[in-house]
Amino acid sequence: MLIVLKYGGNAMAAEGSEDPTLDEVAALAARGDRIVLVHGGGPQIDAELDAKAIDEVRVQGLRVTGRATRDIVEYVLCGTVNKALVRALAARGARAVGISGQDGGLLGARRAGAVNGIDLGYVGEIAGVDPAPARALLDAGFVVVVAPLAVDLGGGGALNCNADTAAGALAGALAADAYVVITNVAGVRRDAADPDSVIARLSVAEAEGYLADGTFTEGMIPKMRAAIGAVRTGAKRAVVAGAGYGAIDAALNGLGTELTG
Repeated sequence: MLIVLKYGGNAMAAEGSEDPTLDEVAALAARGDRIVLVHGGGPQIDAELDAKAIDEVRVQGLRVTGRATRDIVEYVLCGTVNKALVRALAARGARAVGISGQDGGLLGARRAGAVNGIDLGYVGEIAGVDPAPARALLDAGFVVVVAPLAVDLGGGGALNCNADTAAGALAGALAADAYVVITNVAGVRRDAADPDSVIARLSVAEAEGYLADGTFTEGMIPKMRAAIGAVRTGAKRAVVAGAGYGAIDAALNGLGTELTG
């Protein structure tokens, strides 16, 4: 089975700590599943921005990214979080390779422009995916760990892409058997404040309706847009589920929120 996994920064354990998601990734790889792990790193980026006294602004769950912020995002995601995950997987016996979306032209993007009148700066909207680098590494037996930076197709260096958006685009381009989003909530909620309002199954049409009427807010907006994009462009299914022991298998067997065509 080919699984594209989005592992959010809010769900990650600190390096050196127990991490049930990485335990499970290593176990799945050992049994023969092919895994692409696209990671975030929001809390880690926030900590670095705070240390450097750089103000942060978000619009609809997307980080406004000036040049200084872009450089910090690239440093944290590619140089710190990505390699920490590779080391952690290696410690669990998994053969992992860490890359960014810039490597081999895996992800191409164009500047997203403005949202609600606010220019997002160096934030990229995925404009193309070349799955060849990921396929080559998967065929060689590696777990592929991807930092969500993309090549700016308009020139100007790297673009910061939302990790959900990057993961969904890769899942579609790779025709993944499953696109699984591991996050800090147990699924998609009708009411963000009510843990008991998790929706078990959603059609693409229903998800689009909830996006349009404002049911989904903040970080759930890019998650659902990415899941919709993944299913529409080739992934067989998409599931949003909580972290914890056995979370990936649980997601594949009905826990969390499954998005269907």
